[in-house]
Amino acid sequence: MKLLPGKLHINSFTGRSIGVLLLRTLGVGLFFLGTLYLTNELSPDLVGQYDYSRALLLFVGAVALFGMQQSVIFYSGLYSAQNNLGQIRQVYKMMFLLVIALSIGLNILLYALGPIITALGFKPLSALVYQTFTGILFYALTMLNIDVLRAIDKIYISELLRNIFRYLIFFLGVVALVYLDQPQWLVSVFLGSFVLLAVMSSLFLLYYFSQSPLREFQPAARISPKAILKRSAPMAISAASFLLMQSLDVLMLKQFENYTTVAVYSVAVKLTLLLSVALASVNAVLAPKIAEDYNRGAIKALAEKVKKSTRLIFFSTAPAIVILALGAEWILSWFGPAYTAAKTPLLILLVGQGINTLCGSVGVYLNMTSKQKIFQWIVASALVLNVALNIYLIPIYGINGAAWATASSMMAWNIIAVIYVYKSDGIKTFLTW
Repeated sequence: MKLLPGKLHINSFTGRSIGVLLLRTLGVGLFFLGTLYLTNELSPDLVGQYDYSRALLLFVGAVALFGMQQSVIFYSGLYSAQNNLGQIRQVYKMMFLLVIALSIGLNILLYALGPIITALGFKPLSALVYQTFTGILFYALTMLNIDVLRAIDKIYISELLRNIFRYLIFFLGVVALVYLDQPQWLVSVFLGSFVLLAVMSSLFLLYYFSQSPLREFQPAARISPKAILKRSAPMAISAASFLLMQSLDVLMLKQFENYTTVAVYSVAVKLTLLLSVALASVNAVLAPKIAEDYNRGAIKALAEKVKKSTRLIFFSTAPAIVILALGAEWILSWFGPAYTAAKTPLLILLVGQGINTLCGSVGVYLNMTSKQKIFQWIVASALVLNVALNIYLIPIYGINGAAWATASSMMAWNIIAVIYVYKSDGIKTFLTW
């Protein structure tokens, strides 16, 4: 009888993971259809500008977030273990103000460095860079709000915002641009979509914070901005490093190639998102559960959840790997004849994503068990490898070199992290039977 509650808890975890997976699959479907529409209706040069802006926003947005979107999950697990989840409101208020300050600071820094970069003889920063930086605040607030909703157990609202409204608003905007014959506003529509998302997600949070039990909480020691930044800093470094590894290939391709090449390569990158859906979906449910089990000392339950999650990720992802690998050229042709050139990069990236899948939720495990500093150094080291490989391989092999740089660094940090977790904690985050 004692095993029954645990079993029901695990089944609930699996059910919620599958529910989130369905929402994320719908989101990826919208993203996929939107990309098809973009590549078939707009020139590769314009699509490349959008892809460049998107890659840059992912990275600078991670800097503005400073890991707070991940540390808030840790705090939710901590307060849940204390039956005082309402305390998360205080943490969110501090994080909200910190994100505003960091976003404004990044824009000031950009405008201060722009003339210096030009004076030193480097190529002036493009108008696209300045335009992208204007969207940092709204992107960062959106992503923070989405993860706070996840932290207070509003997982489905969180996923609707992250994966449905996020892509639907942009897609409708692009359709309007094509209909009005104003494609030059593509990047502006992309950045503007986050203004709407920031407002929507903030309204959801205001509503849920006004409801019980979040409205009522036991007074606890006040969380200072310094404490939040100290907890978030290692996560910020690992998150920024991770996102830079995902974006650096696109950003560096622009330095050696043109926007058309960026667009072609980016299609391969976007297709591999299909493989990350299962991992991200399980992680969305798993992260607060790991934090809660860890803070309660329930290591056996934690290990069981990690084992179950890795199997779920593998069986959800393997079919997509096979389909993409076997039908690579045919699938790429849907985006237009020019995009079939991304076949080899796609196959290379599939190898990296395959290893990522087999390693399970190792990054989430490290962040949620107070090992964020270890994860920080692992991912930062992989970033150094990524930069070196991109610098060396892109000038020689072009988009194939960019793919190898990304896949190699992804495999490196996953394998090192898996070995560390197994050696230090005896937890098998990798696939086992």
